[in-house]
Amino acid sequence: MSNALTTATTVNFPVPGAELGAYLRKINQIPMLSAEHEHALAVRLRDHNDLQAARELVLSHLRFVARIARGYSGYGLPQADLIQEGGIGLMKAVRRFDPDMGVRLVSFAVHWVRAEIHEYVLRNWRIVKVATTKAQRKLFFNLRSAKKRLGWFSREEVEAVAEDLGVSAENVLEMESRLSGHDVSFDPLDAGNDEDNDWAPAAYLGAPDHSDPALALERADLESRNSSQLHTALAELDERSRIILEQRWLTDDKTTLQTLADRFGVSAERIRQLEKSAINKLRTLVA
Repeated sequence: MSNALTTATTVNFPVPGAELGAYLRKINQIPMLSAEHEHALAVRLRDHNDLQAARELVLSHLRFVARIARGYSGYGLPQADLIQEGGIGLMKAVRRFDPDMGVRLVSFAVHWVRAEIHEYVLRNWRIVKVATTKAQRKLFFNLRSAKKRLGWFSREEVEAVAEDLGVSAENVLEMESRLSGHDVSFDPLDAGNDEDNDWAPAAYLGAPDHSDPALALERADLESRNSSQLHTALAELDERSRIILEQRWLTDDKTTLQTLADRFGVSAERIRQLEKSAINKLRTLVA
């Protein structure tokens, strides 16, 4: 059947918008079809590609779409958008409906309406996808209703849900963790809270090393070159000066001047002078 059906059926249709209440009242005023009339319209559409018949079939079933969409209001998405997505599913169902199947259109269309709403919820409920596999999708739409209390599941509840939905307990735990997480704003909402700003993604993802791979590579190359120069310069120092610098600056536990003075049999002041001299020489060699 021609794809023109989708375009034709959207022309002059009531569309849910800011006045959702007015839209619902309008579609509830559209007469419902008798089984005989519905069958006749479906035959005209199938045999003659009658788009007016398709339009009448869609309009008469919009109230069912709104009723189904209402069941997904708990996901925090606009009800009007859910209804529109369900309407797309209805149009797909009308295009594929066979009047000789012996069932009413509403029974056939419910699968298509729910499928479109499911896809919309999965695309928009979170920035990051929470359900990609068949088992995860099944859990996403059933886990919330399966919860018998607030908070985390006990092990017995996890196993009961897994058995009821036909998935593994590991899948239940993973999906529960995903549903309990929250999206994080890239930019901090409260610019005055320095602690929150430090953890905002913009604080580290927006840094030059992360946003520009070329700068990151340049910095890594510079650090590597400086490290090589430092080791070369250290090799030019006498053994005592090299040990003093290594013990004072190149270890996690900085050695005291007195400890080094006892090791080499000199005063702490002499160690300080040797350290200063070695640092100056090292700077010259590195430069």
